[in-house]
Amino acid sequence: MISLFNGFRVIAFLEGVSYILLLFLAVPIKYFGDDPSYVKLLGMPHGLLFMAYIVLAIMVGKELKWNTKTLLIVLVASLIPFGTFYIDNKYLKNRTS
Repeated sequence: MISLFNGFRVIAFLEGVSYILLLFLAVPIKYFGDDPSYVKLLGMPHGLLFMAYIVLAIMVGKELKWNTKTLLIVLVASLIPFGTFYIDNKYLKNRTS
């Protein structure tokens, strides 16, 4: 069975990938290629992954007893391209589940 911590790492990775695809692939195609279908295709999964990231970050933060500053950094990182990869490397990578 997958732990909450490992589940958060998976969701963080997928959220980061979906955000990058949305920002650097779908949005340029929408505006330069006049084709909004990729934004529609990637938008919903990204939104669901984003919400799951936020919820799981709060749950993992409570489990790992993160202070408010750390939790805030983890939450804000989801708004920055490549931010979730930084969080994984800095806060999650060397921890055991």
